[in-house]
Amino acid sequence: MYWLSKKRYKIGLVAPTLIVYSVFIILPIGIAVWYSFTKYSGIGKATFVGLENYMRLFKDKVFWVSLKNTMIIFVLAFVLLLTISFLIALLLNNKLKGTDFAKALIFSPAIIAPIIVGIIWVYILDPNVGIINNILDALHLDFLKQKWIGGETLSPYSIAFIYFWQQLGYLVTIFIAGLKMIPEEVLEAVKIDGASTMQKIRYVIIPMMRSTISTVAVLIITGVFKIFEIVQQTTGGGPNHLSETLVTYSYSTTFTSGNYGYGMSLATVTFVLSLIITGIYSFLTREREGGNKR
Repeated sequence: MYWLSKKRYKIGLVAPTLIVYSVFIILPIGIAVWYSFTKYSGIGKATFVGLENYMRLFKDKVFWVSLKNTMIIFVLAFVLLLTISFLIALLLNNKLKGTDFAKALIFSPAIIAPIIVGIIWVYILDPNVGIINNILDALHLDFLKQKWIGGETLSPYSIAFIYFWQQLGYLVTIFIAGLKMIPEEVLEAVKIDGASTMQKIRYVIIPMMRSTISTVAVLIITGVFKIFEIVQQTTGGGPNHLSETLVTYSYSTTFTSGNYGYGMSLATVTFVLSLIITGIYSFLTREREGGNKR
């Protein structure tokens, strides 16, 4: 009887969270997946068309452009954010003069709304009114001027940098919290043993922060596949859809073109792709941890 009452108690605690999660996360995903198999304009009745929307993806040039742009942003953001945020966290974790101010300064972009971030960087990167090209103009370095946003090639790279700038402080804070969890006694013992800074990082800090690193990696992966406001504000997906990402293309297809079924197939592919990449990362890191234990 005690076991039953204990089990009921646990179920009672978990049930509200499960209900909220099911209603606001699982159910909308299920509805989106269902509509991805239909032809639907958002008005009237949806018509089931099977895999027609997914077959259409393979012939859609804009889909492949948006996929390419998304992957460029993902690779750049993942590599830069994971490595640089970790290195900055190591630096700021030291008790040096000015570190508190540096922490506040580096975290400040994370509290700015993404739409405002987009506006800020439009005034920096815009090829016509942007600060960078105007400075190059003033210095008579016209040959260095580029279409940083709104061009055919540099837009995804610029968006990746903007996202990096916005998220860096937030991820640095997570890494600093992880570093604080490492016992001082362990670090002192390593120091007494004569280990170099690189040896301490490689053989002590990184292994003891694997869960924190994995958390940050998953946050980056899921975050990149949700980038919308920055792209919408800086380029709007233009010119001629050349700077679209999967999310912005899904949005424009669904709400601008009124093709709800096809838009949901794009959203479903985006969701599945983020799950696959997260799963691959989790599998690889788990394999590595297993190999280290053996």
